[in-house]
Amino acid sequence: MGNSSSMLTQYDIEEVQEYCQNLFSQQEIVSLYQRFCQLDRNAKGFISADEFLSVPEFAMNPLSQRLLKMVDGLNFKDFVAFLSAFSAKASVQQKVKLIFKVYDSDGNGKVSFNDMLEVLRDLSGSFISDVQREQVLTQLLKEAGYSKDSYLTLDDFNKVISILFYIYYSYSIFCFLQNSLIY
Repeated sequence: MGNSSSMLTQYDIEEVQEYCQNLFSQQEIVSLYQRFCQLDRNAKGFISADEFLSVPEFAMNPLSQRLLKMVDGLNFKDFVAFLSAFSAKASVQQKVKLIFKVYDSDGNGKVSFNDMLEVLRDLSGSFISDVQREQVLTQLLKEAGYSKDSYLTLDDFNKVISILFYIYYSYSIFCFLQNSLIY
């Protein structure tokens, strides 16, 4: 499995499906296998960082360097497991767990203020200053009951993300009402 000259058996498909908690249909797994084989140009059975970077959307992603640490050397089963967080069937918790791993660049199971600041810097580029990023992040952590010195576990991170989504949702409603009532 994972070699472009090999084919997936029904057993392989079911094994991958179970490994990925049935978040993909059998047909989706076959399609993912075909894509995996296209990316695995040397038919080694795994995808290297360079092969991932051959996908323009991946290479252009502001978080691509962080993501590369997570995906370099994935075999087919792990490739599908990584992608399962992007499945429409994936739970919010599964998606947050992947986001947490992006922030936790050293893999110690904790996210520091600086980890979050680095991701915000990657995402915002020069659109906002370092001072503004620090102010926003400090306020967000304060709203969630944390400080700049806090190290967030996955549960803590989930709480912060929930507050962030609540703020975003509230702001979206405010903008909608403002636009519909004023204009």
